[in-house]
Amino acid sequence: MRYTAERYHDISCGHRVAGHESKCKHLHGHNYRVHFTCAAGLDSLGRVIDFSVIKTKLCMWIEDNWDHRLILWEQDPLAGALRRLDDSVVLVPFNPTAENMAGYLLHELGPQQLEGTDVALIRCMVEETRKCAASCEL
Repeated sequence: MRYTAERYHDISCGHRVAGHESKCKHLHGHNYRVHFTCAAGLDSLGRVIDFSVIKTKLCMWIEDNWDHRLILWEQDPLAGALRRLDDSVVLVPFNPTAENMAGYLLHELGPQQLEGTDVALIRCMVEETRKCAASCEL
């Protein structure tokens, strides 16, 4: 039997979707809510994982690396110039849509940060607004 535990974390950051056909092609920002869903069997205390471990290993990574930053695709034509102006600009290997952010967190961050545990990150949902969210799951 598989159980899940979920925790969310809120961050604020800017981005732009390079090549977007509408207003999302402009630099703008969101107050994101990122949900992490972890799965495993239960430990001896009856938990999948302690919620504080999700906070430490996953939530704090996005806090430390993405919160109050500008996230740009490394192939964005603006990336080089903006990075030279401000070294807090984060360059990522994907166009920073909510879908791609969720996929990156699920496939890259989860395995890296949860290594050595018996827990897997199985779903990540990125809310851009209260009405709009995207998720990626195993």
